[in-house]
Amino acid sequence: MAITEKSRHELYRRLEEILGPDEATTLMEHLPPVGWADVATKDDLRSLETRLDARISVLGSELRTEMANLSAELNSSLRTNTFLLVGAMGAIGGLFTAVASLT
Repeated sequence: MAITEKSRHELYRRLEEILGPDEATTLMEHLPPVGWADVATKDDLRSLETRLDARISVLGSELRTEMANLSAELNSSLRTNTFLLVGAMGAIGGLFTAVASLT
């Protein structure tokens, strides 16, 4: 049987007749707002935690791999750019030397 607002209200009215308004309100506040089948159990939460831990571990591993790849690419680019700059500086130095010897 599905719990509806109508059935909850009928239960409250009956409890109010038997226990009084304060006690009926207190008891109704301790009931879940939905059916018990929709309430998560500790086992449900443990299962969710296990699945989330596994996903986080996989994502962490993928992130570390991507960071290592990025670092390798950056090191390669820096090495290439350094050699190009040193070569360009040498060529400019040679030009200055040639111009200086002509004058």
